[in-house]
Amino acid sequence: MVSGLSNGRRLPTAVKIVIAGGFGVGKTTMVGTVSETAPLRTEEILTDQSVGVDDVSGVEKKQTTTVAMDFGRITIRDEYVLYLFGTPGQERFWFMWDEVSLGALGAVVLADTRRLSECFPSVDYFERRGTPFIVAVNCFEGARRFDLEEIQQALNLGPSVPVMLCDARRLDSCKETLINLVLHAMKIRGLPATEPQNV
Repeated sequence: MVSGLSNGRRLPTAVKIVIAGGFGVGKTTMVGTVSETAPLRTEEILTDQSVGVDDVSGVEKKQTTTVAMDFGRITIRDEYVLYLFGTPGQERFWFMWDEVSLGALGAVVLADTRRLSECFPSVDYFERRGTPFIVAVNCFEGARRFDLEEIQQALNLGPSVPVMLCDARRLDSCKETLINLVLHAMKIRGLPATEPQNV
């Protein structure tokens, strides 16, 4: 987190947030939905060369994939500027996670109940790093609904890790998810935080 003064006025605090999760879980969609600027995307078309390399089971209609990261920005009540970094989901790009996650306040791990095991690597990664995170279950059409307690148990999460529903296509849902993450991460890190009333 970085803040400062300009002409006697306090500048918004810059906060780095990571959006993580498995392949095809909605990371690019979430960054694009919530970003107040045109998001930076590093998507490439899936080709036959990825057959046998990328597991597309459950997301067979997906035609593109992130090969580096997604980047976006959102300002919350002129107090915080959240810089959003979406990680690539495929195993062959996991080597980039360290760079993308460096200096992050916390992370949102997106989950898809049709392929819940896909978010285990992200959960394990942030647990090992000691990075505060929440799990946001992206509500895909036609996906089976589970109680949040069931998902928490299935992912073997401790009671201190928040689990919530979200819709990566809806701005209000994405904002709520990010606010919950920031409040959770600041609490875990022992930083003062007040819940934004106007975003």
